[in-house]
Amino acid sequence: MDIGAQYGPLRAEIDAAIAGVLDTGRFILGPNVAGLEAEISERLGGRPCVGVANGTDALVIALNALDIRPGDEVITTPYTFYATAEAIARLGATPVFCDIDPDDFCLDPDAVVDRITERTRAILPVHIFGHAANMTAIRTIAARHNLPVIEDAAQAFGGACDGTPVGALGDLATISFFPTKNLPGIGDGGMVVCRDQATADRVRRLRFHGSADKVVFEEVGYNSRLDELQAAVIRIFLRHVDDWNDGRRATAEAYANAGLDEFLELPSERPGVRHIYHLFMARHDDRDALAKGLAARGVSSAVYYGIPMHLQPVFAHLGYQPGDLPVAEACASRALALPMHPHMTEAQVAEVVGAVAEVVGQVPARG
Repeated sequence: MDIGAQYGPLRAEIDAAIAGVLDTGRFILGPNVAGLEAEISERLGGRPCVGVANGTDALVIALNALDIRPGDEVITTPYTFYATAEAIARLGATPVFCDIDPDDFCLDPDAVVDRITERTRAILPVHIFGHAANMTAIRTIAARHNLPVIEDAAQAFGGACDGTPVGALGDLATISFFPTKNLPGIGDGGMVVCRDQATADRVRRLRFHGSADKVVFEEVGYNSRLDELQAAVIRIFLRHVDDWNDGRRATAEAYANAGLDEFLELPSERPGVRHIYHLFMARHDDRDALAKGLAARGVSSAVYYGIPMHLQPVFAHLGYQPGDLPVAEACASRALALPMHPHMTEAQVAEVVGAVAEVVGQVPARG
């Protein structure tokens, strides 16, 4: 990623926004937080939004707002960052992992059906790498079993499914403003998107020690507030996020047009989905040798997520074994993130494709 290429042209505006917050002396839950909540709400069809300290807190608070408790089960994907499953376990509930769709890396709705039990309390799909999960199918399953759906939209702000923006597809959604995300901050930050005002009111209490007024405390909550400095900067970035996402999509198209698909399996886009390519995840049978060869040619790459959640040591007590979720395990061993950011040039795309062509010519796929 090239974070500087995004921030550089906006530096004067960012500096002015930070100075403006410093001049007010108001740093916690001020007008910029309220403004950002309102602006994102407008993008998501008027759904109430609540800023919190980071994307992980957003997940924990969203689950808490649904009264997820010890002994409950929450169905989710094993192919995601640890925070998704960690948030479930943090509340004493059990993450129930099911396999993913081989085309889009997202939760497989058919696999979800097989995991529902009498202890299931929610479904938590992740819009992984910028591609929306199959929410139409997941919501149908959830409605049949009277289960809420929480979207983990940390990697997909600005994406859409069948014309509905990511974040407005479930009962709740969570957003991360981590600096490498599509809609970034310059530090940690997060948001919970709610379907109704009553849930939003509870999320607001939970983010501030379980209190609405600092005087009466109704439940055990958290100290998890999006600060004014972050909100002020994120509001600037929000005005540019659509152009940045368009740039990411253009880079993905440039990779395809340059013939990268001759050497690697490229990410796909399900009909009706607007993929915003938080990461550009290609696949090759000898992924590790490919990464090593690219590094030798000055092209960076990264593995996401090399050990799926069901095989992580922290969840060993759940009893999953290698081979239990074969699609997720195959993606974990074959997928590699190639350079992807909104400002990649044709020359940079050509350099990546050329390096891949050289390496793959020396690293035949295992049969």
